[in-house]
Amino acid sequence: MSFDSHQVMNDMLVAMQTSLADDWQEASGYAQQLLIQHKEMMFELAKLRLEGELTEQELQNELIDEQETIAAELLALQVIGKASAQRAAQAAMNVLIRAVRTAMI
Repeated sequence: MSFDSHQVMNDMLVAMQTSLADDWQEASGYAQQLLIQHKEMMFELAKLRLEGELTEQELQNELIDEQETIAAELLALQVIGKASAQRAAQAAMNVLIRAVRTAMI
């Protein structure tokens, strides 16, 4: 399978939207900016995994760092709570991990 980075970004944004639910209206623009800012690093990690340079565990460890950074940056909005920010960041990373796994099939 192939890895469609544009589709993955859209899916990550939808996952964040679903996770944030009621807070989405206030957070949407900022959440989208965050994903764009972190896109290069996240997709470089995905590429390394697809090329066999990273193991599944190494990818997950690296994405946990990205997830924590995104959650902290979402918290800076001060319109969503910590749990919401963490869930939104985790939802986005889960989409990326699933996309990488699917592309490896």
